[in-house]
Amino acid sequence: MGSNYVFSLQPTFTQGLILGQVSILFLLALILKYLFIDSSESPVETSSYHPRLDNESSLRGHHKLSPPSRGTTDEKGAESAEWFNMLLQQVAEVYRSKLRNDLSGPEGDELARQRIEDYANRMRPPGFLDYIQIHSVDLGVSAPRLSNARLNPENAHPESPLSAEFDLTYTDTLSVSLSTSYLFNYPMTSFARLPVSLTISLAIFKSSVFLTPPSPTSPAPVLTITISPDFTLDLKTNSLMGSRAKLADVPKLHELIQHQVRRTLAARAIWKVVMPGLGSVAEAKHEIREELACGDAKS
Repeated sequence: MGSNYVFSLQPTFTQGLILGQVSILFLLALILKYLFIDSSESPVETSSYHPRLDNESSLRGHHKLSPPSRGTTDEKGAESAEWFNMLLQQVAEVYRSKLRNDLSGPEGDELARQRIEDYANRMRPPGFLDYIQIHSVDLGVSAPRLSNARLNPENAHPESPLSAEFDLTYTDTLSVSLSTSYLFNYPMTSFARLPVSLTISLAIFKSSVFLTPPSPTSPAPVLTITISPDFTLDLKTNSLMGSRAKLADVPKLHELIQHQVRRTLAARAIWKVVMPGLGSVAEAKHEIREELACGDAKS
């Protein structure tokens, strides 16, 4: 019967095999816990580092973008969209100024950073991510550029005569640098944290944009702007993961971030602009819900 026991006073091959496996698992747990995972109580201690862009001086050099030319005509005889590009540039400048509360210099930069940090922490999933600290923000200097304007009767609203299609290209210096921690809630809540620091910047965004005029018979006329689902998005990501030992620029993390941004843009690819004096936002939302309900019933 003694031979049926796994553990005995005399060492056996089975005991050595079990002890060897346990020691390997224990060593692996120590490496993960003390090199990559942070188990300290204060997350501020692990947010003192964050990656920066490799060449900020060259990036700042792109701020001096050439203004759009005037009186030009696109290829294939399409209507020029330079007047619309001028309008988009001015709209983008207004949003940047208001985000900084019309302040310039470091004071405006800090106000924009704080506002973006507050928004990011309102949107974060608290059970998975620790407090998000925004270190720096570049709001960019450019705006989306439209080209090759053309009329598309086949893409128009049924009650509208036609719609306009544009080719949109957006390249800018937009970037954000942040740090947070992924929370491990097993075997207990907030068991450990994996520090993550990121710098995300825009490389290029391309898409077809459809501009549909409001319907004259609509109770709340809206101007509809739609982005094609087959858009091109390229982001540049610099990352650091870990507490003491750090993993730099993990490809899977870059793929995850780009996928999440693409999914967010695809989910918000349609914008409705209510015509001033012809309806309210609440009426437009009610009409949109009715259209979606009718579409679901037909499908």
